[in-house]
Amino acid sequence: MENLKLRFTTRGPAPGTACSAIVGVVASGNLEVLLERVLAQNECAVEITTPVRGYDEVWKAVVADFVERASPGGMRISINDGGARPDTVALRLMQGVRTMEIDDE
Repeated sequence: MENLKLRFTTRGPAPGTACSAIVGVVASGNLEVLLERVLAQNECAVEITTPVRGYDEVWKAVVADFVERASPGGMRISINDGGARPDTVALRLMQGVRTMEIDDE
């Protein structure tokens, strides 16, 4: 298993007040993404566990693009990959941050 850890400074916090969210399912070439609102408002940490070796630069590019687009400040994001394509990774990350926009009351 390959384990990648990435850290980013964001423009600001992700909207909403949900404490955590999970999207996706690890099965048949997919992945699951766990998002937790536990960091400072301008920080984002992403940890990726994948059985696929040699794609570090692709992961870095996809996650950096997501961070630039979504500004997921305050988030610790854990990705459990089952061999997903980059477009699926981007989709799941955006689904996750959108799910976090729900206000917990």
